[in-house]
Amino acid sequence: MCGISGSVPAVEDQVISQSLALIAHRGPDGEGIWNKDNQVSLGHRRLAISDLSENGIQPMHRGPLSLVFNGEIYNYPEIKKELEKKGHTFRTTGDAEVILVAWQEWGAACLSKFNGMWAFALWDEQVNKLFLARDRFGKKPLFWTLQKNIFAFSSEMKGLFPFMNTLEVNTEFKWMKENPFAYEATDKCLINDIHRFPAASWGEWDGKDLKIHRWWNTLEHIHSVPVRYETQVEEFRELFLDSINLRMRSRVPIGTALSGGVDSSAVFCGMAEVARKSGKKNAFPEWKNAFVASLPGTPLDETLWAKKVTDFLHLPLEIININAEKALENLQSDIFQAEEIYQTPPSVMAETYRTMRNSGVIVTLDGHGADELFSGYDTFLFNVFKDTGFNLPAIFRILDTYRNLSPVNVSQFRRDKTGLFNYFIKVSGHPEWKFFRPFLFNEIVKAVKGPKLPLKNSEKAGIPEDLGGFNADLFHLFHRDNLPTLLRNYDRYSMGSGVEIRMPFLDHRIVSYAFSIPWTSKIRGGFTKAILRDAVMAFAPHQVIQRKWKMGFQAPIVNWIQGPWKTWLMDELESKAFNESQLIDSAMVKKQLEKIIQSENPTYREGELAWNDLSPWLWEKYFLKTGQSIVGKK
Repeated sequence: MCGISGSVPAVEDQVISQSLALIAHRGPDGEGIWNKDNQVSLGHRRLAISDLSENGIQPMHRGPLSLVFNGEIYNYPEIKKELEKKGHTFRTTGDAEVILVAWQEWGAACLSKFNGMWAFALWDEQVNKLFLARDRFGKKPLFWTLQKNIFAFSSEMKGLFPFMNTLEVNTEFKWMKENPFAYEATDKCLINDIHRFPAASWGEWDGKDLKIHRWWNTLEHIHSVPVRYETQVEEFRELFLDSINLRMRSRVPIGTALSGGVDSSAVFCGMAEVARKSGKKNAFPEWKNAFVASLPGTPLDETLWAKKVTDFLHLPLEIININAEKALENLQSDIFQAEEIYQTPPSVMAETYRTMRNSGVIVTLDGHGADELFSGYDTFLFNVFKDTGFNLPAIFRILDTYRNLSPVNVSQFRRDKTGLFNYFIKVSGHPEWKFFRPFLFNEIVKAVKGPKLPLKNSEKAGIPEDLGGFNADLFHLFHRDNLPTLLRNYDRYSMGSGVEIRMPFLDHRIVSYAFSIPWTSKIRGGFTKAILRDAVMAFAPHQVIQRKWKMGFQAPIVNWIQGPWKTWLMDELESKAFNESQLIDSAMVKKQLEKIIQSENPTYREGELAWNDLSPWLWEKYFLKTGQSIVGKK
């Protein structure tokens, strides 16, 4: 896991060094710069994990190929053995050299052999072309720009600043602000002339054009599964544990950001199960490191539930007491690191990974992706009712399942009395419910969560009908509407402190399996994520795994707005720069925040919406203007 930058043609080493300095947090273990005549410059910031020796330094060279690589190939030992059988030899013990040799042997087809996460750039001097590639689901970021015939790339937008003469807000900023979960799945970036290289793709820059080729489509890997649910559970359990086993490969200490929810608890308990089943005392690096962000006095505090997990495993838990005043002190740097606009401050998550790093933990296995694969969100989707054949008993069982996702007697998470769910409940008990049916389904359609990007005809045609309507909705949540944004955020939260997140649920085998099973394996017996819960029940605490309601891993924004951040916010709202900003409706934002400050009982959703509308101003102040000052020093 590292940070990469480079250009075609070559630029002065000073420019690459400036670029790497802006992403140095991604790789605190060293820097490497290489250029070939006037053809190419490659730069690398190193986070040493799989090969701690000097042999792992990048840029790395092999014959005519030169590589800078950000990420991990978890199954590289197996690929290495396959290549050795073909006569190849290796001088390093890490995965970067395996990429080089695999590219020599198979070309871009090698990508399909990799189980991992990556963004890399590879220069082939035989053809004088730069090749770029990104993993299946876009876990590792990659940006590019074209400036006066110089093609430049970097792991973060800020890494491209030294190549640019000006920084201007994208002309589509308003759309991105209004659709904060939609733009990450596109090539649109908040800064004009910066582009996002697409996930599941590889490309080649030939000096004139960037030609992009898609190498992975999840829909092409849907497969048949056993009809019997219990057999599905067994198969999924084996996949899950094998995914964890691969991601526990490391030469540095590993741990878990434990929220107390089902997903992170399943991962940490899975790590314990993998270690137990191995039967080898020292089969894995130091891994018994669990961390929880403690937010006492707020409805988001999950310390009690995280403690149930570590007590069950007889392991220690490091409790990170999040201090709102300290979070405010770090807000400017955290937003600069995050680079993007979002609906919650980065403070809690960033502090969690800072603490991990300070405790010596470099790698963490976290539970991201399970909600999107197995339906963990409090979202009503019309197609699941369609999948039931509009069977009313089934529909109301589904509604009851979702009703239990919200915490009981927590005022911030109370449901709006005019909201969709209460409308359903009212209708379901009405003796003349059939007269409400047309309105019921209209409300379902309108309530589909979030804005949808229009699908291209080819994408519409590519979704097989037997996938099911509910799985189709989850497919878009996973690939387009939600998960890409979360992956982006957690990359910045963690890599801001030089910590690598590995996500067992994003193993491509698990993703393919998740979209191959029917919706009845996900919503079952009054539970969401049923197959996951049943798969881990044998080695995880039942009280946690059977917990129906969930909390997001977020900042307690309402508590902070009304409390320790109130004075700072009021000062921001009165500032001249805030009121003159062209990126926000300052009067509306002021009204939203003042309403929360003055309200006796605001909802968490109101806090999210207010922060979401304030976020562009903080982005402008702490990211854009800081970037403009960097560019201005050239």
